[in-house]
Formats: sequence, C-alpha cells, structure tokens
Amino acid sequence: MDFQLTKEQDMIRKVIRDFADAEVAPGANERDKTGTFPTDIFAKLAELGMLGLPFPEKYGGADADTTCFAIVVEELSRVCGSTGITYSAHISLGAAPIYLFGTEKQKEMFLTPLCKGEYLGAFGLTEPNAGSDAGGTQTTAILKDDQWVLTGSKCFITNGSFAKHLAVTAVTEQSKGTNGISAFLVPTDATGFTVNANYEKLGLNASNTTELILEDVTIPKENLLGEEGKGYKQFLATLDGGRIGIAAMAIGIAQGAYDKSLQYAKERKQFGKSLSTFQAIQFKLADMAMNIEVARNMVYKAAWLKDQGKIFKKEAAMAKLFASEMCMRVCDQAIQIHGGYGYMKEYQVERFFRDAKLLEIGEGTSEVQRMVIARQIGC
Repeated sequence: MDFQLTKEQDMIRKVIRDFADAEVAPGANERDKTGTFPTDIFAKLAELGMLGLPFPEKYGGADADTTCFAIVVEELSRVCGSTGITYSAHISLGAAPIYLFGTEKQKEMFLTPLCKGEYLGAFGLTEPNAGSDAGGTQTTAILKDDQWVLTGSKCFITNGSFAKHLAVTAVTEQSKGTNGISAFLVPTDATGFTVNANYEKLGLNASNTTELILEDVTIPKENLLGEEGKGYKQFLATLDGGRIGIAAMAIGIAQGAYDKSLQYAKERKQFGKSLSTFQAIQFKLADMAMNIEVARNMVYKAAWLKDQGKIFKKEAAMAKLFASEMCMRVCDQAIQIHGGYGYMKEYQVERFFRDAKLLEIGEGTSEVQRMVIARQIGC
C-alpha cells in the first residue's frame, strides 16, 4: 500500500497551490463581498489545462486521474470555496456525464469545448419539488417529429449562466417512475430557455447559482444523452463521482480555516503568552489537523477505487459525509480560536464557515449520504 503521491499528482499539487496563492486568494474576500464571478481565474485555469484534467487527451483533456482532480478542488477551495465549487461542478457534473454516457459525436461536440475551457459545464437536476427526492422530477420531454420538447424548471444549478450546453433530466414516460427519466444535452440559448441568477445566498457568493426555466424548448432527437429511461441511473452515477469533488472541497475549506487558526494562535498573545501554548487551543488544533487528514485519506481511497474501475459508491458517500461535517466543525472551531476577530470578515474564517454549510446539503444531504451508506452495508 503506497500513500505517496505520484510525480504527476505531486506536480499538479505544486502548480495549483502556487496558482491558488498567487491568483485566487488575493481577491477572494472582495469577490465574496461583491458576488463577482472569477471569470479571469477560469480563463487562466483553462490555459493551465485544468478544465479537462481527468478526461482523455483526444477531447482536449489531460488524461489525469481522479486524485489529481481532488487535489485541484482542494487547493482552490483552501483559499476560495466559490472557485472550488465552480471547478468541481464543471468537471464532475458538467463534463463527466457526457464522458460517461455520451456518444462519440456528443463527446466531440460537447465535451471537447468543456475541456478546452470555451465555457463551463453544468448539470440540470434539482427542481423546486425534487431535491433529495430526485426521482420526483417534473420536467417533461416529449418526442415530436424527431425532436424533443422540454418543459419545466430547475433550481440551484451551479454554473448555469456560463454554460452553453448542459445536461438536463426530464420525464419521458411518467408511468415508469424513475425508469421513465431521461437525460438531454440542451443549448442554453435555445428558444424558450431562460437562465436566472437572482439567488441571495449564505455563502459561496462568487459562484454562479441559477434557476433554469424551459418553456417548450426544442432540441434534436440525437441530443438524448445515453439511453432513454436511463437518466435516473445516469445521474446517480454522476453524483457518486461528484461527491468526491464535494469531499475534496470540504478538505480544502477546512485546511484553509485550520491554516489561518494555527497562524493566528502562534501570533496572538493573551496573558503574556501565545495562544498556541495553551493546552485548550492545542487540543482544538490537534483535532482539526487529525480530522482533515482522516478525511483526505477517505477521499483518496474513493478516488483510487473509481480509477481502478471498482465500486466506490459507499466510499464516496462516506468521504462526502465525513468531510462535509468535519469541515463545519473545523470552521466553527476556527472562529472560536480567533475569538471576536473570527466574527470579522477581515480574518476570513467567517467566510470559510459560511461557505462550508452547503457541503452538508449539495450532492445529497448528510441524511441522504447515511441512506446511501446504509443500503450499501445491507441495511
């Protein structure tokens, strides 16, 4: 059993860490305050070849593994959760379904521009009445004259404003339940397709979260993604991979909060001594470091299983559940270590705390993860 990163993984960590510190960190607080999307950052990530990282070179990717993807998500999230979730969603939700289920023509047409960074990837799954119960999808797709006509709405969709095409789930045959849900590749400039970005959020303010409205949106028959009626199984598989990304994001945010807390504890003087000399603070920092390391190992295991072609559903759910809940605890303790300063935006740990909460909700809530795990262990 080898816990050492490969040369490629180590190189990517160094490159993306330097990039995150130099390009992403400096404006993170201001972007959070103004809600400004980091367009320039993603243009530079495209130049670095990161936007197609885990996909084959023939589609414009870098042919890297899932661990490399997790490393990039972690390092970006360490300084800016908004940038981390944008990248994670682009890869795991926007591009991955096309790579996993698309035809060769669809991959050339839709995956290649995503890998090259011509636009960002997005995935239209969640609806106002179909969140954790994704099988309750109400958006419909009707085949008319060799064209699909889609009607419905989606909510809380990451990157919707910056996608030119995205996968959308819709019911093609109501009587079949979850076996009547299919997935489609839909251009966002199609007639009847509206993207709204009007949400006011607790955190991740520099990420793009949208509502999609489809009013008789017509697309070619060949824009069906995978087989008709297989959409439910497809997005479950997509979410398995996406959970690795969310878990990696949780590790990054937690690491960022821990790093700032450790630095603050060494510099801050109370009762004539540095905070880091007090056992109460030492124990907090020790627990933070331990839990981050445990979560990181869980993510790497899930990523390794995925790359080996092995079943990883349970491990991905465990990693996502543990890492997201761990991240909230770490960020809470980071504020506690900073005291009153932790409540102030200048010290940034309050931003990490706000950003962390979504991780217990997105890609399946903590409650859903426990359901997934329970089923996998035979309950």
